[in-house]
Amino acid sequence: MKLTDKVAVVTGAASGMGKQIAILYAREGAKVVVSDLNIDGANQTVEEIKGAGGTAFAIQTNVADEADIQTLIDATVEKYGTVDILVNNAGIMDNFEPIGDIEDEKWDRVFAVNTKSVMRATRKVLPIFLAKQQGIIVNIASAGGLYGARAGAAYTASKHAVVGLTKNTAFMYAEQGIRCNAIAPGAVETNISSTMTNINQFGISRQQLGMAINPRTGSANEIAKVALFLGSDDSSFVNGTVVSADAGWSAY
Repeated sequence: MKLTDKVAVVTGAASGMGKQIAILYAREGAKVVVSDLNIDGANQTVEEIKGAGGTAFAIQTNVADEADIQTLIDATVEKYGTVDILVNNAGIMDNFEPIGDIEDEKWDRVFAVNTKSVMRATRKVLPIFLAKQQGIIVNIASAGGLYGARAGAAYTASKHAVVGLTKNTAFMYAEQGIRCNAIAPGAVETNISSTMTNINQFGISRQQLGMAINPRTGSANEIAKVALFLGSDDSSFVNGTVVSADAGWSAY
């Protein structure tokens, strides 16, 4: 097993990519902290992990709340003694608004969940990683963090920021045994669309032009396999990299 005795924190792990990452990490020997705002869903993920013989516990976390981030990591250390891997997966969509239609409240909300939470969680685990000169961070970015028309302006900007934060963190701490990489999924079957409430028709009409060249939709399990690679020693020489997982969508 690739993650024997490692302690992994996975945010947004009640469903979708986060759930599959948590399950796969546990299957590979990690003790997993299943973090999500949806505590019922998080508990279900834990039940699946334990049912398969794995080790995990659930904790309710609003990643947009600094106090919740502090509690998440503190509870992990109290339960398992340390943190070895942090997977910043929690995220929300915008409503495909172009910049002319953005409202400040929506912009701030998207950045709080998608970007600020990544900074805060990474900042919180960093002293733990530095103390042992070892640690891995896997950020879930997006094809929208590499290109301009996979979502609206707020989501696109937030995920571009995650990519920049990933690269900066990787370089800054590369000599302290800390690795930080990101995954840029393309279209994946998850319930993130449930975070959209009032689709901007102009914005989505522009975005849909590129959907015509999307080879296919991926599964959350396919992204989990990439996260396993980045979270294990198999990727020991990979740092500051964004792995596109989009079936070739961005190759056009």
